[in-house]
Amino acid sequence: MPTSDDAMGDALDRLFATRGAALAETAIILPAEPYLDTAGEALRRRIFLTRGEGGENLCLRPDFTIPVCMRHIAEGADLPRRYSYRGLVFRQRADGPGEFVQAGIEDLGEENRATADARAVADALASLETCGVSPDHLDVILGDQGLFEAVLRALGLPEGWQRRLIRTFGHDGQLRAALENLSRAPESALGDVAPDLLDLARDREEGALTRLIRMRMEEAGLPLHSGRSPGEIAARLIEKVAVAEARLGEGPLQLLETFLAIDCPLDEAGDRLADLMGTVGLDLGRAMTAFQTRNLALQAANVDLARVTYRAAFGRPIDYYTGLVFEARERGAEDPLVGGGRYDRLMTILGADMPIPAVGFSLWLDRIERVSNSGVSA
Repeated sequence: MPTSDDAMGDALDRLFATRGAALAETAIILPAEPYLDTAGEALRRRIFLTRGEGGENLCLRPDFTIPVCMRHIAEGADLPRRYSYRGLVFRQRADGPGEFVQAGIEDLGEENRATADARAVADALASLETCGVSPDHLDVILGDQGLFEAVLRALGLPEGWQRRLIRTFGHDGQLRAALENLSRAPESALGDVAPDLLDLARDREEGALTRLIRMRMEEAGLPLHSGRSPGEIAARLIEKVAVAEARLGEGPLQLLETFLAIDCPLDEAGDRLADLMGTVGLDLGRAMTAFQTRNLALQAANVDLARVTYRAAFGRPIDYYTGLVFEARERGAEDPLVGGGRYDRLMTILGADMPIPAVGFSLWLDRIERVSNSGVSA
């Protein structure tokens, strides 16, 4: 099996086996649609695409998470199950070769999410140490998309705005631009909407709005059974109006920005979050309980919370993440040596019959080898 360093790869294989992760082999040439549909722009624009003989979109394997999950679904294997992998992935990169070796673990079907999350972080850090990278020379950053989504819900933002902000999580510039739009006067995106339709949409009168749209379509001689139905048009218009006219007042916007500015040791994060939400009487409910439970599980897995940084605005630019996200980097560096997170929605998107909780991590072995060889591990 190819690797940037045989001894490092063999050591990882042994570690993964002791952690109960069975080796998963996947094809190098894969269907491109799962990546195009789920991975997000940051990964999509780096994929090497081609076409099969039948005209289907194919790609060189850009990661292992999606093909490991697809293989599990195709085989209908029992759950819970842990898979390991090590092999070449292919991405267009400005700072390195287009093919490099990744290794990692995907943890599927463990219902105790706190335990699985903690195990992923602990195994990722153990993998780095196995490769000769000392924990004393790491920056470990943890974020939680679930907490971010809970704050948006607690602030009462329309669902359209929530989705827009969630899509920007992990993209600092895009998130800042979205927040600036949310604080400004209403957008002029509704100038082409007839006043009577606009009034009904503002009042969320979906039934009356549907009837009026149907009547207008009939008057214009438009077929009712091609394209979107009058009901779908009405629902979309109601959401469009709510998004265009929703604005956060100074207080809620400041609360959201204060939340996103939290950057502290993980062992202090629970109190910081509780104090912030308590001052305004917001309850983050199950998301906060899950955060605290995961911290206890991390401690039980011998992860030192004082050496992990919780950053409320930290996300990873891959669209399928849903909760925990984390990275470990050489101290002061920007590129991760290992990164991972929770992706509970991905399995059903890929075709699983029922929701399957899932979390995993990937190691960049070329970066790890450079750090190990530089003496940082000493």
